[in-house]
Amino acid sequence: MGKDTGFLEIDREQPTRRKANERINDWFEIYNPFPEEKQREQGARCMDCGVPFCHTGCPVNNLIPDWNDLVYHNRFETAIRRLHATNNFPEFTGRICPAPCEAACVLGINAPPVSIKLIERSIVDRAWDEGWIRPEPPEQATGKRVAVVGSGPSGLAAAQQLRRAGHSVTVYEKNDRIGGLLRYGIPNFKLEKHVLDRRLEQMRAEGVTFIPNAHIGVNVPVDSLTGHYDAILLCGGAEQPRDLPIPGRELKGIHFAMEFLPQQNRCNEGDFVDPSKAILAGGKRVLIIGGGDTGADCLGTTHRQHAKSVHQFEIMPKPPAERSPLTPWPLWPLQLRTEGAHEEGGIRDWSINSVKFTGDEHGNVKQLHAVRVGPPPKFEVIPGSEFTMDVDLVLLAMGFLGPVRNDMIEQLGLDLDARGNVATKDFMTSKEGIFAAGDMRRGQSLVVWAISEGRKAAAAVNAWLASKEPSPARTGHIGARS
Repeated sequence: MGKDTGFLEIDREQPTRRKANERINDWFEIYNPFPEEKQREQGARCMDCGVPFCHTGCPVNNLIPDWNDLVYHNRFETAIRRLHATNNFPEFTGRICPAPCEAACVLGINAPPVSIKLIERSIVDRAWDEGWIRPEPPEQATGKRVAVVGSGPSGLAAAQQLRRAGHSVTVYEKNDRIGGLLRYGIPNFKLEKHVLDRRLEQMRAEGVTFIPNAHIGVNVPVDSLTGHYDAILLCGGAEQPRDLPIPGRELKGIHFAMEFLPQQNRCNEGDFVDPSKAILAGGKRVLIIGGGDTGADCLGTTHRQHAKSVHQFEIMPKPPAERSPLTPWPLWPLQLRTEGAHEEGGIRDWSINSVKFTGDEHGNVKQLHAVRVGPPPKFEVIPGSEFTMDVDLVLLAMGFLGPVRNDMIEQLGLDLDARGNVATKDFMTSKEGIFAAGDMRRGQSLVVWAISEGRKAAAAVNAWLASKEPSPARTGHIGARS
């Protein structure tokens, strides 16, 4: 423990956010720089607990007290090695993870927890600036070939681990650019894409092959993978959105969040978006249904598109301002969270159930009809609470129901679990040699969980390959067919 009285003397501090009226006019990340001296002070608050619960709060089991102490002692280069020991991509988690480690921090029992997420980001950003992060290609090749399907956080983590173990690794991505959720799901104001691109360059230099525009089961036949690779790892995510099957759902102007968010990210990449297909909030009365992270991402995006008004509705009751007694330390707390997007404007409301949409003579959505409801699980309607609200654009951000089950999953004939996710045992699916990881296997979750899943699945694939007899040499890559 670097400073044994640090947690008594130093208050928790976070970077300030740029002014809301400034940041809604650009797509850059919202936080101001945080001085190195303050980073070190925040590291000094760590108590180096005898039982560091932050380890178990963190899905990748980061060695948090170790690198907190190293930052306090200005040993950032050693800190990045300790950080990379458990997390391939701390620059992603340091920006977009909700920090369950901080919820489990022992100091957080009766004081503000250590600024773990801030310190993590400070370490990795300093490491990139100093040139300490370099390609780490394997010293020798195993001769084994592995296909990773999906280039989101689980697929990228698995690919890097497998390549560093000496395997030949090819990552297939159905979109035109690599990155999956990181590329097309997370808005730029939370994760600028140059942060992703520099990590992809490292992986290319390590020998990972990326093939975009390759939708397995659609324009790339499934059997071309099964007959070509020693192992296949499926990391396609949980992309089946939860719908809202109420009257009027078919009206124009009602879209899933993941129809809306990727389009703006493509615009930020400089891509042309057909105006006839563009989903734009500018000048419109926008309603976002869903109060989670995806809803907040939609909220921040509509602000930057300069909507006329924005409402965000959630069917659950409003969470308490402080940790609920139902979720005591070190559990992830039930409490109200205010994202940067919420500071920028809009109206949040809770305990609202959507009943129907009505539209105009051209089939465009014009009104929401809703009621206020009581707490779960019954959500009983509160008498006399019916209301209508004028809307021009509705974004459905109510979560996801697991992987898309047609195409690849059906063609492979994989078993599913009771929740509709790909069923596995030690990450292997019902078909030998085919593995699954990330949201496709465990359901919708956090980026940090996806990285954890990718690392563990890579270890399972590596162990299985080591147990097999050497396979005949194979050459070439399978590309997408139009």
